[in-house]
Amino acid sequence: MPDRFRAWQLPDMPSIAVGSRQETFGLQLELPAITSDHLHDLASTLRMWGGEVLARRTALEMAELIGGVGRRFLDPADPLRQEALALMPLNSGLSPAMAEEVLDGMALDWTPERLDMLLHMEFAEPRVLDEFQHGRGARMVRARGPRLVVHIGAGNVPGVSVGSLIRSLLVKAPLLMKPGRTDVVLPVLFARGLAEADPEMDVAVGVAYWPSAQRELTDAALAVGDAVVAYGSDAVVGEFRGRTPPTTRITAYHHRMSCGLIGKEVLTRDDHQRVAHDAARAVSVFDQRGCVSPHVLYVEEGGEVDPRSFAETLADRLAHWSERLPPGLMEAEEASAVRQLTGEVEMRIAAGAPLELWSGEALAWGVILDPEPGFRGSCLGRVIRVRAVADLQVALSEMTSVSRHLQTVALEGVSPPGRTRMAEALAAIGASRVTSLADAPWPPPWWHHDGGGPLRSLIRWTDLER
Repeated sequence: MPDRFRAWQLPDMPSIAVGSRQETFGLQLELPAITSDHLHDLASTLRMWGGEVLARRTALEMAELIGGVGRRFLDPADPLRQEALALMPLNSGLSPAMAEEVLDGMALDWTPERLDMLLHMEFAEPRVLDEFQHGRGARMVRARGPRLVVHIGAGNVPGVSVGSLIRSLLVKAPLLMKPGRTDVVLPVLFARGLAEADPEMDVAVGVAYWPSAQRELTDAALAVGDAVVAYGSDAVVGEFRGRTPPTTRITAYHHRMSCGLIGKEVLTRDDHQRVAHDAARAVSVFDQRGCVSPHVLYVEEGGEVDPRSFAETLADRLAHWSERLPPGLMEAEEASAVRQLTGEVEMRIAAGAPLELWSGEALAWGVILDPEPGFRGSCLGRVIRVRAVADLQVALSEMTSVSRHLQTVALEGVSPPGRTRMAEALAAIGASRVTSLADAPWPPPWWHHDGGGPLRSLIRWTDLER
């Protein structure tokens, strides 16, 4: 019998019964027996009572309160962390070691210190979220979060929903969240932790999972929010836009792809080992499901170590990380995509195509050395393409084909002046983050996610003119 987990934390609604159950990777989610009418009533409670509770607190007080809960997920002795680590693999399919890696990386950004810094990075004076402050142009300004934010999460990376939940609360906006199917555990546990830390917070946060097939519930949720934050593929986000009232503000986080650019200056006998190690870790974390996970590595020719040797070292490092952070379980569709791609590459190699493939056992990982021009995304499952180029300018040219979906670019082996010039070119293409391979998996909480401020994208300004 699989473990069970109540897939909701809702205010003032303790009598909700289990309506149905859905199994993920060994965890049986008990789903709430709610209707569209429930969601309308819930929205009224969150908007009225939750808004009142949050209005009595300053933004910096909220950072301290939320951060106290976030810190619990870093404490090995805390029951909240223990429950999270026990259930995350069963909900997400990640291996236990990877679940711990992901939780540690995510929860570092949920602490009071990081949230305080996030507020100060987004607002010169965070008190603007509490009361009017002096602004430029002989005016005073006030920033307010929506009266109710509805979050529709994706399930590819556990913890993303918690980050979204936190951002709403930092701008003092009550929220209703429908997490993704494989990211249910963390937001429910976080909401429970908030209610334990401050019982009044129970009326400011509602988290409940229901299957996407229950379209009427999703439509009801989209209809009750003053703002919607939606994660998903282009098709899914586009559908949400069509089902949301035209006056509702939507912050959409679409499908994104990331990559790495490795200059010849770093391809020395010693340095290339470090770069390959960092690249393999960036591919392995989240089992390559994150929007920050690289799909392609462009490797410049002319270094002491050639692209083929780098690919071979990368394969060795992926094998290392597959032992340290074992791959988790894959959905049938994802496993099929890995088999199809690697099988296609093997057939083309047998036919004489100038490709090379290194792969681990049981679809654990794969490296494809691909000389053919063009940016081709990965099938995921820790499968990375290595593209040899004469010059990194070739990479810039090829990346324009995915400019609408480009997000994080890890840049290695480029001198500081050249790094700035390269970042300018990447920004023009569409990249919203230029970083290193070591830092690629863990953007700070104040990063401009898809080019927008994480908090400022939620708020509305009011000017008080003199």
